[in-house]
Amino acid sequence: MSNYATLTREQLAALVPELLLVGQMIDRSGMAWCISEFGREEMLQIAIEEWAAASPIYTRRMQAALAYEPAEPGKGDIVTIFKGLQLDIGAPPQFLDFRFTVDDPWHGGFSLPFCGALADVEGMGDAYVKGMCHTIEDPTFDATAVATNPKAQVRPVHRPPRVPAGRVPVCSWTVIIDESYPDAVGIPALAVNERSRAATLELEPIDATDEGVSDYRGPLLADLDFAAFSHSALVRIADEVCLQMALLDRAFVLALKARADTEQLLRLRRKQLTGFAGIAAMRVARALDLPATPEGALELLRLHPMLNPAAYVRTRGEAGTLAVSPGPAHEDAAWVSLIGPDWAVPLAAAVRELDPHFDVTVTGADDEWVARVVVRDEETKETDEVAVTKISLGAGFAFEKRRSLPLLVNG
Repeated sequence: MSNYATLTREQLAALVPELLLVGQMIDRSGMAWCISEFGREEMLQIAIEEWAAASPIYTRRMQAALAYEPAEPGKGDIVTIFKGLQLDIGAPPQFLDFRFTVDDPWHGGFSLPFCGALADVEGMGDAYVKGMCHTIEDPTFDATAVATNPKAQVRPVHRPPRVPAGRVPVCSWTVIIDESYPDAVGIPALAVNERSRAATLELEPIDATDEGVSDYRGPLLADLDFAAFSHSALVRIADEVCLQMALLDRAFVLALKARADTEQLLRLRRKQLTGFAGIAAMRVARALDLPATPEGALELLRLHPMLNPAAYVRTRGEAGTLAVSPGPAHEDAAWVSLIGPDWAVPLAAAVRELDPHFDVTVTGADDEWVARVVVRDEETKETDEVAVTKISLGAGFAFEKRRSLPLLVNG
């Protein structure tokens, strides 16, 4: 059973957009260290490979989970592409505020009146803005679209650097599907990632009899109202979003392996995970209003995306502890494989978001261990990795309530 199944429907509706947002923060926790290790230009290439080797896989998974996949594989339309973006850690709702238009099944576009990712880099200068909005976006938008239709092209109307300064919307893009276009082709790392346990993992199907919406058939909505989904659907979405993060991390590792030696790879992975563990814990704990107690800290670890979904990372609660045993995530050398008796920093970084006096001890073997939350007399200083990640606007971003209206096809 999913770890998220114990939450109420209301809690899940609050948690799902949080998971989408913290998935975006994986880049914030990893790329800063890649710049210092390899330089800005190489960091951009790592980011391209990371997203291009993950997003086509998890886009298809979400299509199948919520029953809006194309009737014929590879023949999806504009609406299918846009629905996927609404459920993608690369485009968390409101933080990357996509506004869609659909002219017909093969022509459409989107603009962003606000982009949190741009807000994170705009103050760093045009070189960083162009790196994100040009160098990274051009190949990765097409890589995401290829999951739905290889004949799709995503092209800019305008994009940052903003001219004039402060221009709104910050960017505007067309999306066209045309049989005359050459097929978009996945990068080699995509085929490697497609063979992972995360890519092929089977999760519990959504119970269509559960109260609420069980799929995303029908019209494209301007904004998804997660509260409209059933409890069963929200559990599946939460688990799928955690798999998106696992697939993105696997793609990150594949990109690093082409550039890093063994020591560098381990060091960079640990830095990325530590920063992510802290910011994800902060937002999950706030969304669910978890108590600042050892019991609340264990609940936070049980629900943390680095240790989910339950079908991927095998965990169980036992007498005030959280136990981990070998499972598919260990086979993938996923985040949990980095944690053990010799290194439990991410677990500690997570629980300290509830109380800086909290710490975690881990006993057992590398792939089978038991974690306990302990209370220290002295507060522990926040790690550099968490502090760097929290520089992002995503650390304090607040979601607003929006009406979920269907988008009509123009004309």
